[in-house]
Amino acid sequence: MLGLQRLQQRPTVLIVDDIPSNIELIEVIIKAEGYSVLKAYHGNKAVELFEELNPDIAIIDVMMPDMDGYQLCHILKDLAGKRYFPIIMLTALNDKESKIKGLECGADDFISKPFEPRELLVKMRSLLKLKELHDELEHSENIILTLAVALEARDPYTRGHSTRVGELSYEFASFLGLCSRDQEMLKKAGILHDIGKIGMSETILKKPAPLTDDEFNLIKRHPIIGEQICSPLHSLQDILPAIRHHHERWDGRGFPDGLNGRDIPFYARILSIVDSFDAMLSERPYRQGRTYYDVLAAMRREQYSGQWDPELVSYFIEMASVINEEIFSMDSPRNIYQE
Repeated sequence: MLGLQRLQQRPTVLIVDDIPSNIELIEVIIKAEGYSVLKAYHGNKAVELFEELNPDIAIIDVMMPDMDGYQLCHILKDLAGKRYFPIIMLTALNDKESKIKGLECGADDFISKPFEPRELLVKMRSLLKLKELHDELEHSENIILTLAVALEARDPYTRGHSTRVGELSYEFASFLGLCSRDQEMLKKAGILHDIGKIGMSETILKKPAPLTDDEFNLIKRHPIIGEQICSPLHSLQDILPAIRHHHERWDGRGFPDGLNGRDIPFYARILSIVDSFDAMLSERPYRQGRTYYDVLAAMRREQYSGQWDPELVSYFIEMASVINEEIFSMDSPRNIYQE
């Protein structure tokens, strides 16, 4: 559907150059191919147009007064955030250092002056196709993330659990000094870790009495189902091991594969700790939730019980011990991690 929408819309190109004749030349070439054009003669106007009209791609001249092309490229990439926004730098500078500087600012490609119109159009088409694929991927990923949240909303006992696990996994990864990409991956893994329960009977999921062996064996399949649901998306490949193995135990008595120790993927070891922490705090049909202090005390006692990576648990307890209890209160609507 998204691809069809993109076909029905003419991509919009933002051209930025302080020399009007340069813009007019590029505009003629681009409009002849059916593209829409936005024009800016200085960086501040380009930023304004970007924020108001959301163009699909930018062609930016490097040499401009006040705000040069490098500065503008950096600003536009920051404003785009996680959304892919391709930028072509137009420059008369052919030295290696200038291109390295452009790459450091986030430029996706370069055109040297004087340029060949066909070369410009080929590079534009390539980057726009890449943007379309990024947009479709993001759309598909958002559907799965939304589905995971909607799944929990059916059950008052688990509502918000995966969102909290995602946010707290992000915070724990930050506390451990992991890079921003790892933090984001763990946040997604936390949100999606229980999505495999989507095909399971609510009667079993909400059962207040102990599960039978057959019922528990069904529950034990949810990490495998979750992995299968998320596996078609390339952007989620790195978190598939976390989804599949978040119920493995350090001593090898977990499921679905009975992994032990450092054979358990690192993301899964983190997720297992955070998932257990939030689960112990939460009320369930078969038990009351524990207090914040009781949960931390239990984790200290059970640090070497064989459930979790003992070194990671010690770091988690250190982090959780200095965070205000209100953050983890199930009765509090406040969520300090909500952006």
